[in-house]
Amino acid sequence: MSFQAKRLCKLTLGPVLMLTSALVLAAGGETSQVNMSPGVTEVGKNIYDLHMIILGICTVIGLGVFGVMFYSIIYHRKSRGVAPATFHESTAVEIAWTVVPFLILILMAVPATSTLLQIYDNDDADLDILVTGYQWKWKYEYINENGENVSFFSNLKTAQGEIHNLEAKGEHYLLEVDEPLVIPVDKKVRFLVTANDVIHSWWVPALAVKKDAIPGFINETWARVEQTGVYRGQCAELCGTNHGFMPIVVNVVDQSEFDQWLGEKEKDAAAVKKLMAQNFTLDELMARGKSVYARNCQACHGANGEGGVGKAIAGSPIATGDLATHMDVVIHGVPGTAMQAFGGQLNDVDMAAVLTYQRSAFGNNMGDKVQPIDVFNHKKG
Repeated sequence: MSFQAKRLCKLTLGPVLMLTSALVLAAGGETSQVNMSPGVTEVGKNIYDLHMIILGICTVIGLGVFGVMFYSIIYHRKSRGVAPATFHESTAVEIAWTVVPFLILILMAVPATSTLLQIYDNDDADLDILVTGYQWKWKYEYINENGENVSFFSNLKTAQGEIHNLEAKGEHYLLEVDEPLVIPVDKKVRFLVTANDVIHSWWVPALAVKKDAIPGFINETWARVEQTGVYRGQCAELCGTNHGFMPIVVNVVDQSEFDQWLGEKEKDAAAVKKLMAQNFTLDELMARGKSVYARNCQACHGANGEGGVGKAIAGSPIATGDLATHMDVVIHGVPGTAMQAFGGQLNDVDMAAVLTYQRSAFGNNMGDKVQPIDVFNHKKG
């Protein structure tokens, strides 16, 4: 192949790829799986429309520029005996290539500005939810006018066997949680996004929401979802070794179903307060502690307390040593290590249960019964 032919092939490849991409993207995300999705919010649809408009403008500009280039290369090449022009400037051309791009930018700026104003309109929300990123889970806190909050943690639900290739991977591998976020359909929900430790990012593509969670700062975003359903997302900011294990699941339901769910959560919170005053048997503490351990400790310390990312619980000098020291470690964490402070993540009932479980499971056999009031007094002291 001659040098001229190779050069022409390279120059042709650019516009061909651009045109092909435009046609594939125009086919829609459900068909091509390479395009953006309109999502289930008005903002998401406006962002998608803006994306397609800008893509169309860029495609037209690309085809026009490359079209002129190809025409010039083919019909004004030296082999045809065409003499080169002698002019070195043109006032008309200089005005054209200044005015035309300016008008194009204005054409692009109008819909872009309108969409941006809509994205940042956080006023007049029907519901406020505080979203806090932890290593590696999400905490959701519903804030109402009375200041009475419903809060819970959302943890990865995917079985460890799937993660370690010991079991077949499920349909929603690494995208399932034990407690999804529940919001009502067709209501403006404002998300107040922050973090407890490092920078995270709360991202749900279908809701057209992606906001960084930064310790010490609260960022605002919002969504009004138009369709009921389950929508999934992930942390989109590299936040540590388990970054890929903190999914987001949003369950959008009818208002009546949401009210019922919120009422049940409020009852659960009231029940926990009553449990605070109770004394539990060792069996009751062990049963509850096992489930708390599976949700919060197993990923780092192993299903059998054998250790992994964190130190082993089985035979641990902490879990088999002084109870007050053990409480300090679990409640306040260990600075400079992956051991988090669970004092603000677990209620006193769950804290007492998991401490009891760690001290009596995995062959530790300490037999200690840690009661909720013990945890409360330790925190207070």
